[in-house]
Amino acid sequence: MQRRIIIVTAVHPPAASFLPDAYKSLCEQELPEGWDWLWLIQEDGRSDQVAPYVPDDIRISFRQGRPGGAGMARTMAMARAEGEYVKVLDADDQLAPGALARDIAALTSNPEIGWTTSRVLDLLPDGSFVGFDQDPPAGPIERGAVLEHWKAHDYRAQVHPATLCIRRDLLLALGAWMALPASEDTGLLLALSAVSRGWFSPEVGLHYRKWPGQVTSQAAHVDSAEREARMTVIEARAELLAGLAWQYPDGA
Repeated sequence: MQRRIIIVTAVHPPAASFLPDAYKSLCEQELPEGWDWLWLIQEDGRSDQVAPYVPDDIRISFRQGRPGGAGMARTMAMARAEGEYVKVLDADDQLAPGALARDIAALTSNPEIGWTTSRVLDLLPDGSFVGFDQDPPAGPIERGAVLEHWKAHDYRAQVHPATLCIRRDLLLALGAWMALPASEDTGLLLALSAVSRGWFSPEVGLHYRKWPGQVTSQAAHVDSAEREARMTVIEARAELLAGLAWQYPDGA
């Protein structure tokens, strides 16, 4: 019986032209025997500008919906997520070789691990790459460690939420992505860390594209008042989850 990893991508028109590059990186993944992938692409809104870039592949499911941001689009895509694990892939990013196989290996061999992350290289407009110089040690990330690092480093985590691969049941139990205009993936990462152990792979798992149209390069993203509000609610949620008796898996 085939086992499946679900790839979830939110997209809006400015990023649609990058979908073929993301697709190429997916097709180049070598999965363990007995596994396949399903790519759920969810447009944040309804336009005629995204569909032309969606590859023609039976392993791809494309839908549209009311605009509400990337977090809402990904959460709506979860209605079609019939698989054990959910992998995030932003429309403008690319998976590095071996990324999915490493995620699957970590989750299948460590039942107490709820989520995985990996090393990231920023893909700059000139085609060059830049890496992060403060990666954590390879292997397990203890429960609560991401929150502690995030609070001590001006709201910057030591692992990148764009690399997350998550057990589907845990993702849904936490309500998926936060209802925020940005940093919704950081909110999910901290919530995951509050209730379960994670895993970090030191091999590069993602090429994170830097370009003028991305949400994180917009002025609104660094507006001090909005940023403070986002960080406040993200921290409050993570702290409250950490204070609950429930951990994943139950009794861990």
